[in-house]
Amino acid sequence: MNYSKYFNKAVSYQTYKDNFQEEMTSEVESKYAKYLPQNWQRQSRLDRKLKLTNALTEAAEKLETQLYWLVITEHWCGDASQIIPIINGVAEASSGKIILRFIYRDENEALMDAHLTDGKSRSIPMLLQLDKDFKFIKSYGPRPTEAQKLVKSLLADGDSYDIPLHTWYAKDKQKTIQEDLLNFLH
Repeated sequence: MNYSKYFNKAVSYQTYKDNFQEEMTSEVESKYAKYLPQNWQRQSRLDRKLKLTNALTEAAEKLETQLYWLVITEHWCGDASQIIPIINGVAEASSGKIILRFIYRDENEALMDAHLTDGKSRSIPMLLQLDKDFKFIKSYGPRPTEAQKLVKSLLADGDSYDIPLHTWYAKDKQKTIQEDLLNFLH
């Protein structure tokens, strides 16, 4: 897998947000368009109010090597709206040691297919950690382990998971995602 090729075509967080706003106002019909406004609200709220834990901030600040983070995502993804602002916060706290970019799942099927959840699902967001030579180190996603268990349980019962999942995120207040990312950095 040529990760540097994907990284070079990926976009910054600001461009990702600009593209998000553009997609919301687009006249192009999409089967996921109904999710965009609520996801934008979630993401914008977290961008404004996010406070990283001291432990996560310190871990990001103390990184000794350059890392590249490539996030496979889409604007319509509810999990992405809950997780991406935290990922961005960690990259910002790293003072340039983490270079963060975003790439769209639906335009990069080969990349997504190399990082399927449970070997079969194109679940996003998927954070790929790459070294200074763009060699793959490890991945995180598509959601915290506890939330993933909730989703699997609801799907097994034939239930919809949107409302229970976002209720879980609201109650968790980004605590688990931050713990996961702290472990991811180590």
